[in-house]
Amino acid sequence: MMAAISSSYYGKKALLLEKNRRLGKKLAGTGGGRCNVTNNGTLEELMAGIPGNGRFLYSVFSQFDNHDLIRFFEENGCALKVEDHGRMFPTTDKSKTIIDTLEKKIRELSGHIKTQFEVVSVKKIDNLFHVKSAEEELTCNQLIVTTGGKSYPSTGSTGFGYDIARHFKLEVTELEAAESPLLTDFPHKALQGISLDEVTLTYGKHVITHDLLFTHFGLSGPAALRMSSFVKGGEILELDLIPQTSSEELLSFFHKNREKSVKNALKLLIPERVADFLAQGYAEKVKQVSPKSLEELSQKLKALPIPVTGKMSLAKSFVTKGGVDLKEINPKTLESKKVPGLHFAGEVLDINAHTGGFNITSALCSGWVAGAIHY
Repeated sequence: MMAAISSSYYGKKALLLEKNRRLGKKLAGTGGGRCNVTNNGTLEELMAGIPGNGRFLYSVFSQFDNHDLIRFFEENGCALKVEDHGRMFPTTDKSKTIIDTLEKKIRELSGHIKTQFEVVSVKKIDNLFHVKSAEEELTCNQLIVTTGGKSYPSTGSTGFGYDIARHFKLEVTELEAAESPLLTDFPHKALQGISLDEVTLTYGKHVITHDLLFTHFGLSGPAALRMSSFVKGGEILELDLIPQTSSEELLSFFHKNREKSVKNALKLLIPERVADFLAQGYAEKVKQVSPKSLEELSQKLKALPIPVTGKMSLAKSFVTKGGVDLKEINPKTLESKKVPGLHFAGEVLDINAHTGGFNITSALCSGWVAGAIHY
């Protein structure tokens, strides 16, 4: 949609081909149906939110970035609001508002939209691309592939963009799930359904502070989704339940609350069910716990070990890690270095970003740049 808008804006005759009945099926489900359309952070924060080859996008963001995106929506009658961690949503809290704004802009700029058009093959003959469905064949001199990855195939992202790349002899890197819930070897039943605010998950050099949710299979919520970009299974994460409190402050806290039961003391720091879980095996009162055991308990609060056994499948993950190899693509134009006129934008590229507005920002900004290129 963004590529169609910028193409039309720069005076090109643009046609958007969509195999679904309506545009924006994947956008419709993002942000819990509210569409976390971008993030209002600095360029540095934007890059931190794109762990998978974000540096490749420096050239894209120098042409059109998250602040241009915010301006674009507001100038086109779609008011946005900021929530925690810089996340931007439409004030209506409805994804449909974002989709309608994009669709209306395409039509306003005389762009064309063809829905229920499923591409089955793409070829280049002389200087023209031949794009075929089961019933029809279209030609163009510039083709922009924005088919997404392989996550949530029910939205239409089946990985067909990779087939187009391979047809033109472009490399596609290995695909795996990112922004995926984590499967863990941990007592799920005791903690299932508990949500923790602003806790810290650590694995090696990767330190993520955000909200976390215990589920029947392991971990979900932004902290787990972000960590999934860096793990495959077999790793041990450390969970700091109280990152704002140091180990020294914790020992001082236990000393002040030595007359309380361990369980009641812990409830002052963490949710009740987590306190019940961690208090198991310790003496009734804090003052009855040996200094060594107290230190061990403090360690559990600051670095609770959680073994990761794997992550959800690509089909159940938010983002695809891997895609069209960036060595094949010109970072300024997003054009294939081998095939003139063939561009790739969004998640079909080997770029993966966090939820929180980063992945959509990467998609919309790269879409704009791919569409804006002049010939």
